[in-house]
Amino acid sequence: MARYTGPVCRLCRREGMKLYLKGERCYTEKCAIEKRNFQPGQHGHARRPKIVGYGLQLREKQRAKRYFGLLERQFRNAFEKASKMKGITGESLLAMMEHRLDSTVYRLGLATSRAMARQFVRHGHVQVNGKKVNIPSFLTSQGDLIEVRERSRKNPAILAACDATASRPSPSWLEFDRENLRGRVVGTFKRDELVQIQLNEQLIVELYSK
Repeated sequence: MARYTGPVCRLCRREGMKLYLKGERCYTEKCAIEKRNFQPGQHGHARRPKIVGYGLQLREKQRAKRYFGLLERQFRNAFEKASKMKGITGESLLAMMEHRLDSTVYRLGLATSRAMARQFVRHGHVQVNGKKVNIPSFLTSQGDLIEVRERSRKNPAILAACDATASRPSPSWLEFDRENLRGRVVGTFKRDELVQIQLNEQLIVELYSK
């Protein structure tokens, strides 16, 4: 599966905002945005140029793509699927991103970052409705039961992640039983619950619709 393997803090610095790509580190003073909030590279200290038109659309797409941990082709394919759904395309795209299995695992609090959640899924630690699913892009739907497999319930990384995220509430469309390491999808993603970063999905729709 194709994925970005370079340094992730530079992605946050390029966008000028936290994308929460390194889990707990993003909540401490060690976060790159807290220490070095300027663009990466030789000319990073130069003043950020004013962006208009196509530049705004591109930055919004890059920000969303990096936040959800997808590469260009994966994100474009998701947009194509969202554009064929009923309803507002931008909101459908965000809903697809949040209902991916890796995003659902992250939002439940079983991982401190989407990258960690993707790794847990790929390594076979997660099952959906009693069956192992190791595809991060698998789309969860209302009524699905997501849980850590029996043989993985003493995995130190999973237990540490649950402890680290204990104070973070799950979104209203998810229920989580922290003691038994299982959660259930009880609704659908709501636009106002994308709280970590600000996104204008309409700019992404305009960019891909050209």
